[in-house]
Amino acid sequence: MSLAAFIEYLSLEKKYSMNTVKAYEKDLGDFALFCKEEMGEENIERIPYNYIRNWIIHLIDQGVINRSVNRKVSSLKAFYKFLLKTETIQINPLANHKALKTPTKVEVPFSVDEMNRLFSETSFGDDFEGRRDQLIIDLFYTTGIRRSELINIELSNLNLREKTLKVLGKREKERIVPLLESTTLLFNSYLSARESLDFVRDKDYVFLTKSGVKIYEILVYRIIKGYFSKVSSKVKKSPHVLRHTFATHLLNKGADLNSVKELLGHSSLASTQVYTHNSIAELKKVHAAAHPRRNK
Repeated sequence: MSLAAFIEYLSLEKKYSMNTVKAYEKDLGDFALFCKEEMGEENIERIPYNYIRNWIIHLIDQGVINRSVNRKVSSLKAFYKFLLKTETIQINPLANHKALKTPTKVEVPFSVDEMNRLFSETSFGDDFEGRRDQLIIDLFYTTGIRRSELINIELSNLNLREKTLKVLGKREKERIVPLLESTTLLFNSYLSARESLDFVRDKDYVFLTKSGVKIYEILVYRIIKGYFSKVSSKVKKSPHVLRHTFATHLLNKGADLNSVKELLGHSSLASTQVYTHNSIAELKKVHAAAHPRRNK
């Protein structure tokens, strides 16, 4: 019963997305199955820490990387915190658990030159799909929004007169992002082409396929990968790399970290500081070139 209540809590109170809730449910289900088959325990509400430790060892033996193990354990942490909150248990078995060490993951952003080449050398085409694809890439680069946020933009979220866009971020958190003049022009061009579609099923959403249905995640990824393959040799080409590029280029130009945090929709500065890696590299270059003792 507590597991069902926890899932309901994630959906209704925490307002997590369906995919996130399913991930929690799967992790807890996998752990429950392990406890039943390996430990003979069917109730995971009150279990000793060594059961969890044995599960972690089992996952590592199965080849699961440390980052994924930590994510799975974080699902258990959230579950036991919920049980404490509802006074179902008095002791959290994970109270003293330390996460496994993981290598720092640094995304390599696209360079300014790569971005300039993409927009100046690429022929997007003047048809519906060409205008859509150009707008999608421009919007990722000029606003830093997430892929899920872009997919779910509705016509009512757009205010081209004020040059603003309302996006719905993680945990149903809304924020307003500014649009550049050039981006509003691309929006007008795309929306004009959108009106020429023979059939539109998902009328509320801005970004559609040529069949008139809401655009989907794999297609957005293909669009980014396809166009950037022409101008970049980087292995990773994705909407998230464009988000990283947006943040890095702003920080390199002297943007305030707090401002970038707000634009990205982060809840804490810790999340935004991930993007300062490349900015620090730029600062080192400036420091080395400009300091009076550089040649001493």
